[in-house]
Amino acid sequence: MDRRESLKSMILGSMAVGLTLESCVTETPPEVIEDKIWKYTYGRTPKEAAFDEELLTEQFFEDNELQSIKTLANLILPPNENGTIEQAGVVDFIEFMTKDVPEFQVKIRGGLMWLNGYCNSKYNTVFINCTKDQQKELLDKIAFPISDADEQVQEVQFFSLMRNLVLTGYFTSEVGIKELDYKGNTPNNWDGVPQEVLDEHGMSYDPEWLAKCVNHETRGDIAQWDDDGNLIS
Repeated sequence: MDRRESLKSMILGSMAVGLTLESCVTETPPEVIEDKIWKYTYGRTPKEAAFDEELLTEQFFEDNELQSIKTLANLILPPNENGTIEQAGVVDFIEFMTKDVPEFQVKIRGGLMWLNGYCNSKYNTVFINCTKDQQKELLDKIAFPISDADEQVQEVQFFSLMRNLVLTGYFTSEVGIKELDYKGNTPNNWDGVPQEVLDEHGMSYDPEWLAKCVNHETRGDIAQWDDDGNLIS
């Protein structure tokens, strides 16, 4: 998905065209800023850290929009025994990314407006107040698009963007990484090519070479070579 694609309209008619995005950014209280900066402890250059801090001092989405994002995120990735959207900080992640990538702003805000407009029209209430069955019925219309369909293209792109942001936000968090059981850059034990594979191809290891290279007790040692390219130890 091209996350930097910018769409000028996400809802029926011309409502999204009139959005003035800059005026919708509000200042965040200092205590909230400090808490958010503490959470973002990834490596950054001083210039990048200053840029991130500036983004964290502002809030783009209104509180009701954040609630809609939270509801949508929980429908995309329901909570389980491993963790939740809230524990992973997915809503904060989406808020941050929307400020970091301004091209997302019209697309996401317009998509949220479309969700509420559709729900008001069909269910006489906003998206977050619909029943789960009603919410899922709506999302089914944009989550599984027909490839040659001309209708709801923008809504489908909105959902695709949100789905990618939700999954990225969750599975790059501490909670999500634990759920994936990702071990990171951890050395493993290699016992060489299995004997049955060697037998199948009529090959075998040189015992002297095998003793030097496949020894778990010395696997952290740096190999030494002579001037002719032969392994010494």
